Amino acid sequence: MSHYLRDEIPEDQTSLLSVKSVTPSPGTATKLVRRLRALTLKLLPLEVDPNTVKEPTSRIITPEVINAYIAAAGDFVEALPYCLLRARREFMWEANHNPADYGENFGRAIACEVIARKIIHQAPSDRLKSIMSTRFQIQETDGDVSEMTSALELAIDSHCTIFLSSTEAQDVINALWYGQWVQQYNPGHDIDFVEYEKHRSHTLWGHLDPMRLSVPRYQNIFRILIWFFFLLTYSQAVREPLERLDPHHPNLDEWEYVLYFMAFSFTLEDVHKLYQLLRFVTWRAFGFWNVIAVLTDCLLVTAFVLRISGLLATGDEPSANLRLWSFQVLSFVAPLIWTSENYVGMMQICVARMLQESGIFFALLSVLGLGFAQGLYALDMADGQIEHTSSVINVMIQSLLQSPDFSKFDVSTTGLTLYYLWTAVTVIILLNVLISLFSSAYEDVIDDAEPEYLAFFAGKTVGMIRAPDEYLYPAPFNIIELLFLAPLESCLSRQVYATYNRFVMRVVFIVPLTIIALYESANGSNSRWVQEWFGPEDDGDDDDPRHQDPEVSTEDAEQGLAISRVKFDELVKAFPNTMQSSETSILREIQELKDRMDIIMKKIEEKSG
Repeated sequence: MSHYLRDEIPEDQTSLLSVKSVTPSPGTATKLVRRLRALTLKLLPLEVDPNTVKEPTSRIITPEVINAYIAAAGDFVEALPYCLLRARREFMWEANHNPADYGENFGRAIACEVIARKIIHQAPSDRLKSIMSTRFQIQETDGDVSEMTSALELAIDSHCTIFLSSTEAQDVINALWYGQWVQQYNPGHDIDFVEYEKHRSHTLWGHLDPMRLSVPRYQNIFRILIWFFFLLTYSQAVREPLERLDPHHPNLDEWEYVLYFMAFSFTLEDVHKLYQLLRFVTWRAFGFWNVIAVLTDCLLVTAFVLRISGLLATGDEPSANLRLWSFQVLSFVAPLIWTSENYVGMMQICVARMLQESGIFFALLSVLGLGFAQGLYALDMADGQIEHTSSVINVMIQSLLQSPDFSKFDVSTTGLTLYYLWTAVTVIILLNVLISLFSSAYEDVIDDAEPEYLAFFAGKTVGMIRAPDEYLYPAPFNIIELLFLAPLESCLSRQVYATYNRFVMRVVFIVPLTIIALYESANGSNSRWVQEWFGPEDDGDDDDPRHQDPEVSTEDAEQGLAISRVKFDELVKAFPNTMQSSETSILREIQELKDRMDIIMKKIEEKSG
């Protein structure tokens, strides 16, 4: 990209400021992705070790290669990280669907992600939030336009741990987590990140900003408190069968009223979130914990339907049975409640990865289980006495859990042999396969623990603010929005509706908003003791020339003493260039020797001529 740079700027210090960027249309973005894919195919025509590509001083991803990719984007440099991550997704799709070329395409996908990371590393801080938050679209193969996605969202959906673990990406994530950057809602469901301090009102009423409740950090704390209250409600509600054994008291308990009210609000919130993600984002935004939330909601709704059916049923026995089934279903909610709120860090990531890897085990188990179940059931019918199908399934599950019941098949040698085979296959082979999968998943997470956790934290942060919901009413307060606010949205103007929402939120959330306002006012004050307690230690920029060549104090200077007798630039001349690989440094030195030899040979030829 030499025609963009001034001659005095070193090529390895190219900045994104060197190119003026504009937002490309979907067709243009698609062409840029195709061009980047072509570049990557030229860069890596053969399979390479991914670790070689990931190295900070990689001999493949050199500063010259980074500059070539920047130049390839032309006037659309701010879309370059997004397009590189799009190219990465396509290479990963080809790798997963073409096992013969998996190594080649996987290396190219890693290269695209590494280049995207190094490009945002060169981006100036004042343009970083624009690069990370601006949403783009591409033209899909069927002619449709893709969903609007930013580079940050695309990296989260594609689980780009290399990109998300970069300092620049985490700076954006932390700014969103602490509310230093907030979302600005634009027409067409577009979202930008803006600095909160530039848009806040420094008044008492302005500090009670309802939008601060949507800040991920405060939202997380608020939801944890609600979660603990829901646990208390659940614990009390499930005691109802013990405390209300009297058949003359079949009605709902007061704790059940609270439980099912909160369950309805949680279900409503999850359904709204799923709808928003499907409509405005992509199905790839759904993760493991979204599935847990859906399962929890389904169990709560099922328990509620059975409970109401028991109240409406005629006759003591049907009513008692439905009531019993309701609390039996409700008992399955407890494990999901404890796992649905993800606050345990790395262990949660390991569990989620292990459960994902167990899909291979359950696929094999289902195929073998169907075959053996059919064989055992056929043997059971051979003697003319058919037991219930559940009895066969029960003994098979007992065997899988390492508690086989061989006495059931003592009367049939063939049945006992078949049961022996089922036990051997599951206990010796399949369970060891599952252990191997769990071990592999655990090693993958632990060996790459820091990037995995940073990617998980990024997904958690963006997941709280991703669906375009300008006025956040966390459950169970979303019932207030449903009853008193949502019906007026189509009747009132946008400005009046916003004013009405802010007033209601200030009234409903006055306690948490007051705590947030006091906390932010204390941390944002200029008092010395607050800065000492809460502010980071900052001694200034280490690159400041005053730190590189410092002057001694007055009394030492009078004695003729000095620190900077040897200048900083002279000191660093002896340092190796750690930004380059050893191979690159050797090749550069060899090239310099060749250039000198060419000069010497030319002079010798001139003298001899």
